[in-house]
Amino acid sequence: MIAEASVRSERVVNFQLWEEKDYDHRLHPEKLLSIIELSEKMFKFEDLEIEVEYQGKETIGKYDLDFDGTYFLLTSKLTACLAEDACGISPEKPKVAISEVNKANSCAPGSGCC
Repeated sequence: MIAEASVRSERVVNFQLWEEKDYDHRLHPEKLLSIIELSEKMFKFEDLEIEVEYQGKETIGKYDLDFDGTYFLLTSKLTACLAEDACGISPEKPKVAISEVNKANSCAPGSGCC
């Protein structure tokens, strides 16, 4: 049996980070900003998500970019099934703490409801 394929099309702006001990050739923020501005003019970017690739010791990691008001932060990217209705994965049931259950619908000992 051949499984049906789902196709995903993505449009992101991708930054690649590479770490090296050569501090004299690092990209300064002003230079990065000028590269971004020139790229926006050349490629006429729309408002796209930013993805960051970072070379680790073993493989390349891909991260989302977030901003906490002061710093840019690399955050974990998550993946999901592209065809949830065909994956065979049941939706996760909501978890409810017993203490949060509507007490109006419960019987208390001695209340006469049972």
